[in-house]
Amino acid sequence: MERKVTKFGNSLGITMTEALKQIGLELGDTVHIDVKENDGEIVIRKANKVALPTGISNEFLETLSQVMGQYDETLKGLKDR
Repeated sequence: MERKVTKFGNSLGITMTEALKQIGLELGDTVHIDVKENDGEIVIRKANKVALPTGISNEFLETLSQVMGQYDETLKGLKDR
């Protein structure tokens, strides 16, 4: 598969919708990107999805993430006490 590098706003990018679909990626999924400068390669891997323990919802994790972001410095200060 060959693609041309194009401009998306101020960024450079390529489209590869079919390739992403072939490995089961969908909008919002997370990927790992490894850059191999010596080989001139970029490797994109689908990130493994982790099953949440019973009783923990996505909403809880989103709220926890927001709180941790909002109080990051405070939480770091408590850790060092």
